[in-house]
Amino acid sequence: MRYENPLYLAEEAASLDLIADGRVALGISRGSPEPAEQGWKAFGYQAEAPNGADMARSKFELLLAAVASGGVATSAPLDEQYPRMYKPGIALPVFPQSPDLRRHIWWGSGTNKTAEQAARDGVNLMSSTLVSEADGSSLGELQAEQISHYCAAWKQAGHDWTPRVSVSRSIFPLVSDRDRQLFGLQATSSDEVGYLDGGNATFGRTYAAEPDVLIEQLKADPAIAAADTLMLTIPNTLGVEANLAVLRNFAEQVAPALGWVPSTEGPVEGYAIG
Repeated sequence: MRYENPLYLAEEAASLDLIADGRVALGISRGSPEPAEQGWKAFGYQAEAPNGADMARSKFELLLAAVASGGVATSAPLDEQYPRMYKPGIALPVFPQSPDLRRHIWWGSGTNKTAEQAARDGVNLMSSTLVSEADGSSLGELQAEQISHYCAAWKQAGHDWTPRVSVSRSIFPLVSDRDRQLFGLQATSSDEVGYLDGGNATFGRTYAAEPDVLIEQLKADPAIAAADTLMLTIPNTLGVEANLAVLRNFAEQVAPALGWVPSTEGPVEGYAIG
């Protein structure tokens, strides 16, 4: 959000959601650490916090207000030479509007605190392959705790719909010699802890094994069990063919054992691949 114009983003997202018949899933976050020092300044934005978190927060609030048909400008005074579509002083929203767009927004959370805020904001929760916390617990344990905080805060907020919760993993089923050649050496045995954006962070392991081994490993992950959506991070630099093979292998060889049922009729219960 630090580099985005929230009103323009609201217009783009609503347009796409209407074109896609309500199938947009819009993932948003403050943004990851970057090589540029406060690079958002080059785009004309200012922030008080060194990492721009305050500015990202205010932009996200404006985005949610715009998505909810809130007025973001005021209609101009009457002018006899230029007839107006609206009476003067009326609050004007951005256009177009997609009524259910807010339910298609996901906030990328890295901590329990931001997970709780996402619940209060009334948006879905998205947790990536790293979290900005480290206490010796595994990534799955930390994310499961975040999900618990999110669900409790959601219930307390009293929203009238059921949100979705996703976690991301780097997973490579090895079903061919080519798979073993490309991904066989990428497997890591455990998560890692590092320093990121001024604090400790936990980075998720990479899974690369035969399907039966992956199934047992993923079933033991508490965050995958607590979430309703599992998203795969894939190496897009390898090209479409290689990435399609990763997704196909997972969908056919691993996902059914985790409870995923393919469907051509929209969202399904269980695990989705994104």
